[in-house]
Amino acid sequence: METPKIFESEYRFCLILWENEPVNSTRLVELCKQQLGWSKATTYTVIRRLAERGVVKNDNAVVTSLISKEQAQASRLDEMVEQTFEGSLPAFIAAFSRSQKLTRDEVEQLKKLIDNYKED
Repeated sequence: METPKIFESEYRFCLILWENEPVNSTRLVELCKQQLGWSKATTYTVIRRLAERGVVKNDNAVVTSLISKEQAQASRLDEMVEQTFEGSLPAFIAAFSRSQKLTRDEVEQLKKLIDNYKED
């Protein structure tokens, strides 16, 4: 199953949800007001839209996620690599490493990921 698209403001909402779930929708409204400056209506609209797309479940006013943070991040990254780098992961990594100085530890972690991928 493909991970449903989550837009930027929805992703910020999901970060709050993942940190607090399962959470009562009234409490979620309070958290969104504090952290995002959203009104009650905005929060309930986002809950409804995400529920329609299969991202969250609102059952008896208790909201839970149906996809993990890792799934959402992977989906967003896949979309960005596809749109910006024509689907080329090496082009993405090259651009990233030119703009961000990688530490020795980060380089070693990347090498281990590649080595583990080779073994699979």
